[in-house]
Amino acid sequence: MLSLLHIENIALIESADIRFEAGFNVLTGETGAGKSIVIDSIGAVLGERTSRELIRTGARSALVTAVFTGVPPLAWLVENGFSTGREELLLQRELQGDGRNVCRVDGRLVTVAQLRELGRQLLNIHGQHDGQQLLDPASHLGYLDRFGRHEPLLEEYRAAYHSWHDLRKRIAALQMDEAERSRRVDTLNYQIRELERAELRPGEDEELDARRTLLRSAGKLMEAVRMAEFALSGDEDSAGACALVADAEGAVQSVSSISPELGELGERLTALRCAADDAADSLRDLSRTFDFSPGELDEVEERLDLLYRLRKKYGPTVEEMLAYLDRCRQELDQIQYADDTIARLEKELGKAEKEARKRGQALSQARQTSAQSLRDRVQEELRQLDMPKVRFEVEFAPKGGEAGMDETGVDEIQFLMSANLGEALKPIQKVASGGELARIMLALKNVLAEGDEIGSLVFDEVDTGVSGRAAQKVAEKMAQVAQHKQVLCVTHLPQIAAMADTHFAVSKGERGGRTYTALERLDRTRRREELARLIGGASVTPALLESAEELLAQAEQIRKHMVGETQ
Repeated sequence: MLSLLHIENIALIESADIRFEAGFNVLTGETGAGKSIVIDSIGAVLGERTSRELIRTGARSALVTAVFTGVPPLAWLVENGFSTGREELLLQRELQGDGRNVCRVDGRLVTVAQLRELGRQLLNIHGQHDGQQLLDPASHLGYLDRFGRHEPLLEEYRAAYHSWHDLRKRIAALQMDEAERSRRVDTLNYQIRELERAELRPGEDEELDARRTLLRSAGKLMEAVRMAEFALSGDEDSAGACALVADAEGAVQSVSSISPELGELGERLTALRCAADDAADSLRDLSRTFDFSPGELDEVEERLDLLYRLRKKYGPTVEEMLAYLDRCRQELDQIQYADDTIARLEKELGKAEKEARKRGQALSQARQTSAQSLRDRVQEELRQLDMPKVRFEVEFAPKGGEAGMDETGVDEIQFLMSANLGEALKPIQKVASGGELARIMLALKNVLAEGDEIGSLVFDEVDTGVSGRAAQKVAEKMAQVAQHKQVLCVTHLPQIAAMADTHFAVSKGERGGRTYTALERLDRTRRREELARLIGGASVTPALLESAEELLAQAEQIRKHMVGETQ
């Protein structure tokens, strides 16, 4: 569960530490006080998309730290080299003003994508936008597959579907009319001839560049080598350095027995003579390699110009041009023998289509079985949320289009509901009111969360449009979920706030010409005052305090009853 959230320089929050508890945690406060900042901070430290605009005005960076306790042995930890069975897991994300992010898990640097992958295994955030997803039929299939745990079947189907789809694309590429085929054959033949005439060699362009550089400086090189060779070897009229050093060596060696110092000096002159002779030999060998014909530079320039023109057509390097040549030859073979290839691929296509439809039907049957269970579970949840007469159904239809299947399978589905007794089932987006949508969303989220290992759920004002008796039922449902998972909820409803095990108030104030958001963990007295404010507004009267006290007492009795039922 999320035990500690530390926030620095996020929007109106300069610095805050929030210690969440197990069970049901709520945050309340006036509109605009900064409750959503807390949720944005949780999303940020879990790797969700964020903006540098979150950084508090005047600050160079912002930091969010989250401590999770009781973390199960998640697959992410093993895959990324972290130990499991730990008491605590520390997540950090620093947002910098230049848009960069620094993310850490237990002090080790990770990417934002890695942080997001881990975060989605630790905590789920359910916001007001989730209701809009529920109104979009395109998202319904995902809800059903998640509920039914159809991932293995879906992956098997997708592998078969992609094999079939790829074969169709290959056949379509070969099925061209005669005029188009003739034009393509002419083009390929021209390109093959042009590249074959060039007689390309791998690495040739680098060799030519180096040779051109040498040829452009040939005169200077030859003159430098000649002068160095003359200096070392001399000529008929004058001795070079090699001969002079040899003379010095001989003179010193002739008297080396007289003085030890001269013996050592003679050895040094011997080494110097050998080195000078080696250098002179190297210069003579090098001068022989400088065999530059007058027209060689023009030939190299002409070859490089040809490579430049080919490079613009077929690839930036000789190796890529040769690879392009191989592809042209293969494509030409395929076109010339297209009829045989198509016949072979069509046999494979028939088998692939049969396999894809077989996998699609298996997935569809699993979905229909899961749809019945989902319907029953959602209707049970809705009954507990004071919607006993609502009917919920999953409607199936064959996938449209020529093939009758796509990457998602062979089914089109959408959620139907009837809000009142005697009314026909209709698409949920055409029937549900705001309050009904919030409760259906809550029911779906609760059903989907039952089987996963995520220990913490965050509900960000998902109670919008709910009031009265329905609000009480939503409060009891959240408290019921909190018996098994940690629940964090941002709310404006006193019924929900009263059911919390831990209550935080978010307030906004001014200090030194700046606006600040503060968070306070409320004791029972302060909870009563906050509930009175939620019930009646800013003016808290004795009657409102009495109503708040009654609401708290009622919530305590309900929670005690829930605990008794779970024991």
